[in-house]
Amino acid sequence: MIIRQEKTNEFKELENIIRESFWDVYQPGCDEHLVVHKLRNDKSYVKELSFVIEENGKILGFIYYSLAEIITKDNRVLKALTFGPVGVLPEYQGKGYGTILINFTLEKAKELGYPAIFITGNPDYYHRFGFVSASKFNIYLEGMDEKEEASFSMVKIFDEKWIDSIDKGVIKIAECYCCTKNEIEEFEKSFPKKEKHVKESQIR
Repeated sequence: MIIRQEKTNEFKELENIIRESFWDVYQPGCDEHLVVHKLRNDKSYVKELSFVIEENGKILGFIYYSLAEIITKDNRVLKALTFGPVGVLPEYQGKGYGTILINFTLEKAKELGYPAIFITGNPDYYHRFGFVSASKFNIYLEGMDEKEEASFSMVKIFDEKWIDSIDKGVIKIAECYCCTKNEIEEFEKSFPKKEKHVKESQIR
C-alpha cells in the first residue's frame, strides 16, 4: 500500500475515480469531481496535504485539502484548513482505506503547523478522529442559523491558544466548492454517460 500525491497525468483518472465514489450518494449524480477539477487551480488548494492511496498499482482512494477563512467577531481573518472531498471506490469502502488516509494527513497537517481543521460531515464517523462540533467554540458556517443544531459542522484543534483567541467566528470555504447546475452539466460531457438515480436518502 502506498500513500502519495497525485501526478499531473492522473488528473482525469482521479476525476473518474472521484465520480465513481460519489455518484448518486448525496444527490443524483455528483459534483465532487468538478470540485477537485476547480480546486487544483484555486489559490486555496493545499497540494502538500492532498494524497491518493494506492495498492497493487491501483488508486483506491483520495483526499484533498484547502484553506478556509475564519472571520472573527472583531473582523480578523484567520487561516485554517478544510478537507474534502475524501473518498474510496465503492468496492473498497469499509476496509479502512479512508481511515488510513485521514489519519495520515491529519498528522501531516499537525506537523506543518496548521492550527485547526474545519469540516462538514457525519459526526458519528469523524468523532473517532477527534473532531468536535464547531459551535462548541462559537464558530459557525457562513450562512448558517446559529440557533439550529449543526453537529455536521466540526473542527479538530491542534493549537488551543489559536482557538481560544476567537470569541466568535464564521467559517468561509473557497468558492470553488460551489458548482452550478450548468457547470456540472458541461463538465459531465467529458465523461462516459452515466444514469442518475434519486435515492430515498436524498429526499428531505
